[in-house]
Amino acid sequence: RSMVANGVINASVANIYDIAWHYASVDDRDATNAEISGIKRDIDVAWLVICGALVFFMQAGFAMLEVGIVHPKNAANILFKNLIDASLAALCFWLLGYGFAYGTDVGGFIGSSNFAISQIYNNAGEGGSDGWEGWFFQWAFTGAAATIVAGSVCERAKIEAYFCYSIVLTVFIYPIVVHWGWGSGFLSAWGAFPDAEGVARPIFSKTEKSNGMIDFAGSGIVHMVGGFSGLMGAIVCGPRSGRFVDGQVVELYGGNKVLQSLGCFILWFGWYGFNCGSTLMISDNAANVAGKVAVTTTLAAASGGIGATVLSKIILKNYDISMGLNGVLAALVSITANCSVVNPWHAVLIGFIGSCLLFLGPYLLLK
Repeated sequence: RSMVANGVINASVANIYDIAWHYASVDDRDATNAEISGIKRDIDVAWLVICGALVFFMQAGFAMLEVGIVHPKNAANILFKNLIDASLAALCFWLLGYGFAYGTDVGGFIGSSNFAISQIYNNAGEGGSDGWEGWFFQWAFTGAAATIVAGSVCERAKIEAYFCYSIVLTVFIYPIVVHWGWGSGFLSAWGAFPDAEGVARPIFSKTEKSNGMIDFAGSGIVHMVGGFSGLMGAIVCGPRSGRFVDGQVVELYGGNKVLQSLGCFILWFGWYGFNCGSTLMISDNAANVAGKVAVTTTLAAASGGIGATVLSKIILKNYDISMGLNGVLAALVSITANCSVVNPWHAVLIGFIGSCLLFLGPYLLLK
């Protein structure tokens, strides 16, 4: 009965609204539409600021995870690198990086305008968003990409050398890759080279059937760039002192499992801002996409954690909490690009595959 009553009430309210709208003047309708548009704009801006703050909070997760891995005597060094990453990323991305990433396209390779976000100012949106929140959200991503390398070269890179790397990555390397995939670069799903009619087409087939590269939240653009940068840094710096003796692998400091766990859970928490926030808005049904992304992100992370834990028992003959935690992170990286387009069972499978690759990678590097 209550459901029927609610249905009748909702129908009555809808009818009253339709009648009122029908007899409203044009000015009243325009004013109402403008007010609705303003509310939607404010909600979208607030959504992006909140999600950007969650992504920035991941810096604390990286810091705790990395401090939990290195020897205690090197804790201050790794924390300092995380601090510098966030700070340099803000200044470098403001001055040059954002323009290279999202500025006017040059040959599908790099942006060439909006340096020092000069095209963003109060009332620039003329009733729409001015764009401040877009820079803030993308800066948080830039800091995350840069910080990935800190763990890869920990305990074997001078702090001055790391500063130089952080500047180069946040000014040139990461922004250019962003332009390729998320801006108007040659890989972008919506900004690749225009065809003869001026319609943008990706390079793959240059037809309406081509979707270009889809990387919803940055598995490739953020995490792969940071991961490969870290790999190159590890190769250049070489292994930590005492890691290999007479051709044999030597296990060094086992780490602080409490800090590793804290870091992993902070990162998992922040990842909801990373993935869900990549809708870039919450109005016009984007909330449904964000809801789906939250589900697929959760299932992939859970599957990766369980998969890595089981594999550690089978391969290492014991339950290794570090591998379980890293299984969660590997799964989160794996689901980030496709979280908006896969079904829940796909997410579970993707997370498990990510945990398997987690085991394969270190052994190949050790060999």
